[in-house]
Amino acid sequence: MRRLPFQPPIKHYDQRIEAIDEHICNLINQRKDITNNNPGFPTKKLITTWSEKYNLYEEFLNSVFTNFLNEDMYKPVVEPKGFLKNIPILKSFEKDDVFYSVTFVRQYENASVVHFNIDREDSDDEVHRRIREPILFDLSIEGKEADYNCRNEGGGGSGGHESYTFIVSPALPDDLSEINLVFKKYKRPFFNKPTGVEFVI
Repeated sequence: MRRLPFQPPIKHYDQRIEAIDEHICNLINQRKDITNNNPGFPTKKLITTWSEKYNLYEEFLNSVFTNFLNEDMYKPVVEPKGFLKNIPILKSFEKDDVFYSVTFVRQYENASVVHFNIDREDSDDEVHRRIREPILFDLSIEGKEADYNCRNEGGGGSGGHESYTFIVSPALPDDLSEINLVFKKYKRPFFNKPTGVEFVI
């Protein structure tokens, strides 16, 4: 999913608050360091207390702390360029009558695209359950020293079949025999709550 370039909503900036804004950035960085970037979320009581103490709307504070949970969404976007070849994978995992598979990886000069499939028995009850409880899969790479960034590009499907793509940068090696694709399942409200479903392909 391509992200539109950010445009500031207004051109005005009051230079008198520059030092305060920098201090806010410093505090955010300290917050990440202290919690190892896993801060959780303030309780409703804390939000209410801070709202009254600092004359801020509760929903505004909820929005601020929600954005702290979703920082990864703002990583620089890598768009695959310079197609090289397709690499067959043909690996799968099955759990609770759901069949997960990766059939191939599309190689580019600067990235790889992993194609992830989910197949299950199609039934009305299952369709309704998935609508009520939207889910998201996260991908991470194990087996190499390189630090890979994996971005879910979304997908979709119909009936009992769903297909998703992940953009991995930098590009994976052509020899994937020592690479593990680790998928973790998350659910709403902000797709940051693990369900405990994790598997390796």
